[in-house]
Amino acid sequence: MMRILSGVQPTGSFHLGNYLGAIKNWVKMQDQGECLFLIVDLHSLTTHPQASELKASVRSVAAAYMASGIDPEKSFIFPQSAVMQHTELAWILGCGTPLGWLNRMTQFKEKAGKQKDMANLGLYAYPVLQAADILLYQATHVPVGEDQKQHLELARDIAGAFNRNYEEEYFVLPEPVIPPESARIMSLRDGTSKMSKSDPSDYSRINLSDDDETIRLKIRKAKTDPEPIGDTVESMEARPEAINLLSIYSALSEMTLKDTIEKYKGASFSTLKSDLAELTISVISPIRSRMIQLLENPEKIDQVLARGGAHARKLAETHMTHVYELIGIEKV
Repeated sequence: MMRILSGVQPTGSFHLGNYLGAIKNWVKMQDQGECLFLIVDLHSLTTHPQASELKASVRSVAAAYMASGIDPEKSFIFPQSAVMQHTELAWILGCGTPLGWLNRMTQFKEKAGKQKDMANLGLYAYPVLQAADILLYQATHVPVGEDQKQHLELARDIAGAFNRNYEEEYFVLPEPVIPPESARIMSLRDGTSKMSKSDPSDYSRINLSDDDETIRLKIRKAKTDPEPIGDTVESMEARPEAINLLSIYSALSEMTLKDTIEKYKGASFSTLKSDLAELTISVISPIRSRMIQLLENPEKIDQVLARGGAHARKLAETHMTHVYELIGIEKV
């Protein structure tokens, strides 16, 4: 059976990059197999979120999932912390993960920067917990963006090492599912940086909670360059801010990037921005409205999370029982 798993951190504002780079593709996968969509609140602890905000953020992400088209009758939505076997398995897998593998992780280098000696252990060990998230459920397919592909490759390596160490092909080696276009939506202020919740400038992203006029303003102020739109993908590749807006239009309209460029070749960016703003509003507005409705009924969200957590715990308990048998620990 195909089992699909992915997740998003409950920190910051849920934005267009989350929707186009992840959720939109998850929605399409719901009829392909059993889907588990996590809200990875344990991962978010690496950024020290305020305790008072974390619970609300978990509900907000759950609302964003459902408002974007994740059907809780088809898929299971739950917070990572509802299943403590994530941390149990992370320790077991960490004991078989060489430091050299973790030292190669580019995301740690990017996030820790020049102060890596002051970075917390959670940020460094993040990929091992991520591997546990996936392997705990024997997930066969993991939709990820390009920036997470290295972590998924590590999860496969960790699974293989465990299987060899205990001489049983127990863990499934998960396959990445990377959308061919718009896997990474970039900042509206810097086309070389991913659209991010942590960017200090709110003008760098379109939040799913933004009203129509805010969306128009942000897209109007989005950084471009003075040249008109070129006529080929190749002619635009050296223009990161320009190709980012074209890529966003492509993803929202479900056109290929080539067709979008053909549509707008020779045009000014004011024309593209005007069309992009209205297209973005047509997609975001119903999601925003649905999110507001859901957040007005937190008990319903909690019921969805409880259902997902109960199902996930059953799977986790079954798999962890066998893991403990393999490693020689008897649970009493």
